Amino acid sequence: MPIDADQSPLLGRTEELKHLAELVGAARNGHGAAVLIRGEAGIGKTTLLDAATRDPAGARVVRADGFEAESAMPYATLQRLGTPFAGLVGALPRPQATALRIAAGIDDGPAPDRYLVGLGMLSLLAAAAEREPLVCVVDDAHLVDPESLEVLAFVARRLEAESVLVILSARPDQRVEVAAAGVPVLELGGLDALASAQLLNRSTDSAVDPLLAAQIATDTGGNPLALVDLSREFTARQLAHAWTAPEPTPVGPRLEQHYLQQVEQLPEASRLWLLVAATESTGDAALIAGAAARLGLEADAAAPAERAQLASVRDSVVFRHPLVRSAVYNGMPDADRRRVHDALRLEAEARGRGDLAVWHAAAATVGTDDGVAEALERVADAAGERGGTASRARLLTRAAELSPAGPVRAGRLLAAAEAAASAGAAHLARDLLDQVDDAGLDPVSAGRVVQLRTLVALFVADGEQIPGGSSAMLRAAELFHGIVPALEQRALIWAFDLMLMAEWATEDVTLPELGARLAAGAEVADGPASVVLRALSAHILLPYEEAVPLIREALDVMSADAEAWQSGSIGIALTMALWDERACVELLEEMARSARAGGRLRDLDSSLWLLGLVEVVRGDPAASGRYIELVRELRHAIGYDAEQVVNASYLAWTGAPVVQVEMIAEAVLATGFAGAWTIAMTGLSIREIADGHYRDAFDRLRPMIERPFLQVTYQQLPDYVEAGVRSGRADAVRASADRLAEFARHSGTPWIRGVSTRSEALLASDEDAEALYLAAIEILVTSTAVGDLGRAHLVYGEWLRRAKRRREARVQLERALAIFEHSRATAFAARARRELEATGAKPAEQAARSEGDLTPQEAIVARMAARGQTNPEIGAALFISANTVDYHLRKVFRKLGVTSRRQLAERFPTD
Repeated sequence: MPIDADQSPLLGRTEELKHLAELVGAARNGHGAAVLIRGEAGIGKTTLLDAATRDPAGARVVRADGFEAESAMPYATLQRLGTPFAGLVGALPRPQATALRIAAGIDDGPAPDRYLVGLGMLSLLAAAAEREPLVCVVDDAHLVDPESLEVLAFVARRLEAESVLVILSARPDQRVEVAAAGVPVLELGGLDALASAQLLNRSTDSAVDPLLAAQIATDTGGNPLALVDLSREFTARQLAHAWTAPEPTPVGPRLEQHYLQQVEQLPEASRLWLLVAATESTGDAALIAGAAARLGLEADAAAPAERAQLASVRDSVVFRHPLVRSAVYNGMPDADRRRVHDALRLEAEARGRGDLAVWHAAAATVGTDDGVAEALERVADAAGERGGTASRARLLTRAAELSPAGPVRAGRLLAAAEAAASAGAAHLARDLLDQVDDAGLDPVSAGRVVQLRTLVALFVADGEQIPGGSSAMLRAAELFHGIVPALEQRALIWAFDLMLMAEWATEDVTLPELGARLAAGAEVADGPASVVLRALSAHILLPYEEAVPLIREALDVMSADAEAWQSGSIGIALTMALWDERACVELLEEMARSARAGGRLRDLDSSLWLLGLVEVVRGDPAASGRYIELVRELRHAIGYDAEQVVNASYLAWTGAPVVQVEMIAEAVLATGFAGAWTIAMTGLSIREIADGHYRDAFDRLRPMIERPFLQVTYQQLPDYVEAGVRSGRADAVRASADRLAEFARHSGTPWIRGVSTRSEALLASDEDAEALYLAAIEILVTSTAVGDLGRAHLVYGEWLRRAKRRREARVQLERALAIFEHSRATAFAARARRELEATGAKPAEQAARSEGDLTPQEAIVARMAARGQTNPEIGAALFISANTVDYHLRKVFRKLGVTSRRQLAERFPTD
C-alpha cells in the first residue's frame, strides 16, 4: 500500500533526526543551540522539522514560518514568534524592552538598531526558557523579512547557556547565507540510491526493476517529493516506459509543470480559489475566503483542490508543497493574477491590514501608478521608523518602479539606496544608485548621490575609489553649499576622515586645500560641527601653538556628546595632535558605551577597533589584544568572519615575523587604505628598534618623516630620534627632537613632555643625559603611555650599563622588563632581558598570566566581573544573555580556583 507522502522523506533520514534530537536534548539541559537546515525544494525539510519537533518531551515548540507577503514587513516573523511571550517583555532591561516594542509597532520612538532588537529577543527567549525549554522553529526562512532574519540569526549565534534551540530551514538562498553566517548548517541532500529505491517500491502499485529504480533515483537526485509524486502519477509499468522515452521526467522546475497539469484538471472555480490561496502567501484562511467571495466564488470552491491533495484548509491554508503554490501562481495568466491581487487588496483594506493591502496593490499594478507608489512610500517610511531599513529599501525600490521617469522616481531610488546602505547592503545600494538619472537631480540630491557612492566605496574597500574619496566629499559639500549647511559640514568632516584613511595616497586634493575648505565650511553655520571644522582646519594650516586651543575646544564639544560623533578617527586625530592619550581613550570608550547602549554594533566595532590601535600607540599590546578579542567576539555576533581581525601593528609589537607583517601591510595598501599601511610600517619600525636593528628602523621611518602627515608623523618622531641616534645619525634627527620640544611647550601633556625629554636624553652628552633620563621617567609615570615609560627605563638602564654602573642598570632594566612583560611587548621584553643578562643578572622566568587557561571570552567576562559589573551589564556589553555570563563565570571560578568576585578582582587588578 502506498505510504503517505508526508512521511516518505523520513526514509534515509535517521542521522539527521538523531542530530536534531540531540540538539533538542541539549536545549532541555540548558545548552543553547541553533541549526540552519538547508536543502532544495521537495527534499523533505518541513517533514524532517515536523518529525523532530512533534513531541519534544519537556520542551515547548513555537513556530513562525516565512511568507512572501510579509517579506517587506519589518520584524513580521519575529513578532509572530515572540507574541506568546509578550507578557515577559516588561521584565527585560528597559532599552531592550523599548526596542522590541518599537520594532513591533506597539510604541513610537527612535528607530532601534536591529542588534539591540536582537539582544532583546535573546533576553526574551532566555526568560521564557526559565519556565520551560524552548524549540523555536522558522521554516521557509528564505521568505522571512530581512530584519527578522538578521535578528534570528543573531540570536542563533549568541545562544550558549540558555534552554533554547533555534531551527531555521531554508532553500539555498544568498540572502540567508549572508544573514545566517556562523550558524551551524545541516545540509539536506537527496536520498541515497537504496532509500530512493525503497521509497519508489513502497509507493507504487508493484515493484520497480532495481536497475530502473537506481536510474530514477540518480536522475531525480533522490528528491523524495519527486519520487513520491512520480509513483502517484505513474504505475510501475508507466515508469519503465517513461524512463525509456525522450521526454524528461518532471524534476525541479519540471515538477511544477507536473503539478500544474493536476491543477488544470480541476473545475475553473477551484483553480481560481487555488490562485487566491497561492497569492495570499501567509495562508490566512479568513482573508483568502473574503477575497474569494469578492471574486464571486462559492464557499465550497476549495473542495476539489483538497480532494486532489493539492492544498488543505484548516485554521490556515497549507499547500501540499511550496512547488504546488509556485506552479499555481506562475501558471496562471497575468490578468488573473492581477485580478486576484486586487481582490486581496480590497479585503486587506477592509480588515485594516494597510501594509498588506499596499503589497497586493503593487503586485496588481502594471506600468506606473503614482497613487500606489505614494502608498508604498508611506509604508516604507513607517518601516524605517521601526528600524526596518532593509524592508524600507525593498519597498522604496518597488515604489520607484511604479513611478514615471523624473525627479520623484530618482528621489525614491536614492532613498532606497540610502536605506540599503544603512542596512549594510552596500552592493544593492550601488546597484540602485546606478539606476538614478543624475540629469534631473536637484543639487542636494546630487550631493547625496556623490556622498553615498563614496561611502559605499569605503564600505566595500574599493581600492580605486578610496584615494579620491576626500575630493568626492568636497564635491558633495559644494552641492550642499548655501542650501543645507548641516549636510555641507557633515560632508566636510567626512572629507577629512577619508583623507586620514588614504593619507599620502589621496588624489585630486592637497592637505592645504582641504584645510582651507574646512575653514570656510566652519563659517556656514554655528554649532558643534563648526567648532570641530575650525579645529581640523587649524590642525592643518595654523602654527601648532595657535591650533592647540582650538583643538581643545573641539574635544570638549565632542566629549559632551560622544553619541553624535561616531567618527572616532576624528577624535583620534585631535587628541593625538595634543599628545593626550588619556583623553583619546576616554573619548573612544564613551563612543563605545554609547554604541553599545544603542545596540549599534557596527559603530561599536569601529570604536573597539580604534581603541585597539590606540593601545598599540600607547605601547600596550596586551590592552590592544583585549580589544581585538572584543572585536572578534562582536564580529562573531554580527556574523562576520571573526578570524580576519588583523592589526598589523599589533602583530609587529608582539613578535610576528617581519615578512608576514609587510605582506599584510601591502595587502591593506592595495585596498586604498594608505593610512593603515603607515600604521603597520610604524609598528615595524618600532619592532626593529626593539630588536636593535636601528639602521633598518631609520631607513623605514625616514621617507615617512619626509612626507609628513599631521599627527601621524608626530607619533613617529620619538622613534625616529632613537633610531637615528643609535644608528649614528644624530644630526639627521636633531630637528625632529626640536619639533617634539615645541609640542611639549604648547601642549604640555605628560606624554609629550616625557617622550620629548627622553629624546633629548638620547641626544645629550653623558654629563647631561642622566638628569634628562630621570626627568623623563618621572614625567611618564604620570601618563598612561606605559610603553614609553618602559622604554625610558630601558634606555636609561642601557646608558647606565655602558657607564659600567651595573647595579643601578639592573634596577632600571628590571622595571622595564616588568612593564614589557605585563603589556606583552615581547620584542622589547627580549631586549630588556638581553641587557639584564649583559649586567650579569639572571632574569626570572615570566610569571604566569592572570588569565591562566581561560578562553578569550572567559577572560573578557572575568575582567568585566572583576571591575564590578553585574551579569546583566556584562551580557548587554557582550550581546549575550545573563545566563551565558553566569555559565562563563562558573567556568572562570573553577579554572582560577577562586570563589568570589572579590578574589577575582585581586586576580585582575585594574590596569
